[in-house]
Amino acid sequence: MNFNSMRLNFQERSELKIQSRIDPGYPGDFYVGSFKFIEQILFIMKKKTKIGIIICDRYRSCAGGKCFRALQNREGAFDIYGKDEDVELVGYTSCGGCPGGNIEYTPEELRKNGAEVIHFATGFIVGYPPCPYIDHFQKFIEDKYKMKVVVGTHPIPQKYLLTHTNLGTWEAPEWEGWLKPSMADEKTRLAYD
Repeated sequence: MNFNSMRLNFQERSELKIQSRIDPGYPGDFYVGSFKFIEQILFIMKKKTKIGIIICDRYRSCAGGKCFRALQNREGAFDIYGKDEDVELVGYTSCGGCPGGNIEYTPEELRKNGAEVIHFATGFIVGYPPCPYIDHFQKFIEDKYKMKVVVGTHPIPQKYLLTHTNLGTWEAPEWEGWLKPSMADEKTRLAYD
């Protein structure tokens, strides 16, 4: 339900107040008060989702520009959050290198910072070769820390899609689920090349 459509603009509120003063039986003040109350409740209830990002260690010097842009624009795997949803990044680190030494304790630290969701950066799937531990990492974090794990951050760049398609890297059935969150239309993929 879109509660924004329930908001009354200033003119509508004024008309309700005027009508209720003219006709004491008209419930205009009730409606104006109800809408103010609903707006206050929605403000209080607005959920802030806190997330952490874990990147593949081969990209440990990455400044995160594509991930941060995608988060701000709600593109790629970040399109699961609404444009008006408040999302806070509470941690950004690497897996620690193969076979993922940081995976054992990083989720706990992210959770202490309030993270509810962990995103594995798109580099896990587009690097060559792709990370062979994605499935293990995801299951471990979800089981041990009871946190949601999303594979992907920014949209898959077009150049990586072409390379992996030509090499047949992503043909195994499990790749469909891992690629889906970061897949985008060609225009968006090109913007992330």
